[in-house]
Amino acid sequence: MKDRSSRHRRARRIAIGAAVVVALAGMNGPALYRFGSAQYHDYKINRPEYKAANGKWEIVDFPEKYRLNTIHAALLRTGKVLLIAGSGNNQDNFDAKKFDTRIWDPVKGTIKDIPTPKDLFCTGHTQLANGNLLIAGGTKRYEKLKGDVTKAGGLMIVHNENPDKPITIPAGTKFKGKENGKTFVSKDPVVVERAKKTFDKETGEFTGNQPGLGRIYVEAQKRGERYETGTEDNYTVQGLKGADARNTYGIAQKLALDKKDFQGIRDAFEFDPVAEKYIKVDPMKEARWYPTLTTLSDGKILSLSGLDEIGQLVPGKNEVYDPKTKEWEYTAKERQFPTYPAISLMQNGKLFYSGANAGYGPDDIGRDPGIWDLETNKFDKVSGMSDPKLLETAGTVLLPPAQDEKYMVIGGGGVGESKQSSKKTRIIDLLADDPKFVDGPDLDKGTRYPQYSILPDDNVLVSGGSEDYRGRGDSNILEARLYDSKKNEMKQVADPLVGRNYHSGSILLPDGRVMVFGSDSLYSDKANTKPGEFEQRIEIYTPPYLYGDAQPTLSGGPKTIKRGESATFKSQHASSIKTARLIRPSASTHVTDIDQRSIALDLEKTDDGIEVTVPKNRNLVQSGWYMLFVTDDQGTPSKAQWVKVP
Repeated sequence: MKDRSSRHRRARRIAIGAAVVVALAGMNGPALYRFGSAQYHDYKINRPEYKAANGKWEIVDFPEKYRLNTIHAALLRTGKVLLIAGSGNNQDNFDAKKFDTRIWDPVKGTIKDIPTPKDLFCTGHTQLANGNLLIAGGTKRYEKLKGDVTKAGGLMIVHNENPDKPITIPAGTKFKGKENGKTFVSKDPVVVERAKKTFDKETGEFTGNQPGLGRIYVEAQKRGERYETGTEDNYTVQGLKGADARNTYGIAQKLALDKKDFQGIRDAFEFDPVAEKYIKVDPMKEARWYPTLTTLSDGKILSLSGLDEIGQLVPGKNEVYDPKTKEWEYTAKERQFPTYPAISLMQNGKLFYSGANAGYGPDDIGRDPGIWDLETNKFDKVSGMSDPKLLETAGTVLLPPAQDEKYMVIGGGGVGESKQSSKKTRIIDLLADDPKFVDGPDLDKGTRYPQYSILPDDNVLVSGGSEDYRGRGDSNILEARLYDSKKNEMKQVADPLVGRNYHSGSILLPDGRVMVFGSDSLYSDKANTKPGEFEQRIEIYTPPYLYGDAQPTLSGGPKTIKRGESATFKSQHASSIKTARLIRPSASTHVTDIDQRSIALDLEKTDDGIEVTVPKNRNLVQSGWYMLFVTDDQGTPSKAQWVKVP
């Protein structure tokens, strides 16, 4: 009787407990489901077979004191990664002259602070033949949004009609409108070159002078709307006398209280990866903010576009850096592009412009893709681009191997703060008789700011981005794809853990993994009511090929291989090695990584290793340091050996 009563009470308790659980589950079902789903997802993505098929993402453990707003990242020939924030899109940092650079060793996990001499926020950079990183441009002044501008101002073009001498206009010079009678004051000094005499070849006579021009930023003496101008006017230059007063004048369009853009600097540096410090070199001729630097046939560096020291798009004045003299010279002829144009060297010595860019410039100037002969300034447009109006914030990658000279343009969006974005990839074969873009496989969503990195197995990792401008509306894309350049196919792989949009990028590491950095959302919520915060976390993606068989070994061999010459390396897995690639280290920012290229090497087997031969074409194999990878018949790459092409 007692046992039966005990069993009855236990049964009641179990029944009541079950009822409570059912009731709680009914009340908290979504939370329990989410908890269960998260646990299952975590279990699934860590299974060996899942990682072998899709790879894995992990967040790097960065001590808080070393975290920074990484705007620029470059792989150095030491295997370390240079992380540059400058002021990090933070005006408080800019005002306090708090400029950040770190060096991170992804193998040892060490991090080091590097003194940063100028605000290198939104600079340009590229790898040099000596292994240094050239860095040029940056920030002189932060933008002022409409509403924050209290004094009417804008661009003043100063004309000098005197063919005999230049004229210097100091900061603080007053300009008075002939029609509007309003006075504006210059913020910086400017030297206006002498006028050029124009010559008529048929008559043999001089027909007049072409004025020298100078560009300065001016603003009203007093605050308020009453000092705005609405139309073009000529301005007399106060303080000049005699012939200088007659020959020198200003012309300005609208001078108003509208938004004022960032202003650039002329400063340039080489970063020495061994000494781990910035080395100042001659400044550029033009101040530049958002410039592209790209290598030319002779190893010199072309600097393009950018916003100048008064916040205007540099008017087609491009210039070249000579690493031997450390000096800059203008190109013979001018051509204008939007900021951060994706322009890179072709095998024939000409330059290919994909049409992709990041940020600033008119929507009708310099946006057509094409092939540019820098010497003659001839520009041949190429056709076939789908979504041609959606190339701002698109990515451009030279597909592997570089010998095939095929480029892919990935996603993109409308000019400025447009909501439009493209899900297209477009591919062009520049070795074709009549090169034209054709569509590649679509992305899942319209994608601005994609991250992209060439892998040693000839795949390209494409990840992240956002559907809307700077991730508005919670539009970050937590997806990644591997693009197979041989099959022209996209394969979905493991999803990133962190959303990435503006100010993000990716870098292939010497061990075959990929680091992804940055992101600068405008808002942090779907309703666009809360300001965004800069994403300081760094992620590492380990591709599927590192979850299969052991990596083939690669050792020995020379540190230097000349173009057209061969070199032997030892490997315990020589019989299974199928390909060899020289991959140029990345220097990435603002969806722009001109340095990426993967060059196929001729490969022969030896008794205890391999022999590789470097192609002869110096436009294909630019001088500098490369990662040498070999890949086996399962698609598994070795760790890289660093070699220099002199």
